[in-house]
Amino acid sequence: MQLDINGAPVEVSAGPGDLLLWVLCDELGLIGTRVGCGAGICGSCTVHVDGAATRACITPLAAVEGKQVRTIEGMAGTNDDGSLALHPLQAAFIAEQVPQCGWCMSGQIMTAAAFLAQNPTPSEDEITEALNNNYCRCGCYVRIKRAVASAAGQMAAGQMEAGQMEAGKAVTA
Repeated sequence: MQLDINGAPVEVSAGPGDLLLWVLCDELGLIGTRVGCGAGICGSCTVHVDGAATRACITPLAAVEGKQVRTIEGMAGTNDDGSLALHPLQAAFIAEQVPQCGWCMSGQIMTAAAFLAQNPTPSEDEITEALNNNYCRCGCYVRIKRAVASAAGQMAAGQMEAGQMEAGKAVTA
């Protein structure tokens, strides 16, 4: 099968019934997408499929054929000088010192990115609701919400032009 992963065509040997999570991790080596519950409940395996937050652990390849899949590895970009350009959410998670064990972080960021693409100026309650189905074993929910609000504020303040989030473009941290 041919897939579009992080903006590039990728040929995989897996079949249409194989799960996206295992193809990403095992066949493509994209280990930023985490294995969690395996039942689509915890959110650690969240990726974007055509911009929508999708649980990779329950998504068969047939469901993503012909669609754009973006993983946490596809969130950052590069600056003109070749240096790393973090997505505003990645930079905010670092600035707010969110990560502890790291189990849920990529899923939290991917869920938040899809949410902010739809609601760029959310209230605290809207952020809480949007991330309600992503679990954090370390209980970093306050810092996660603060990081999402911070990233939304940075983007609203013009550090990112409208529409760039959907295109996977990044800003310097």
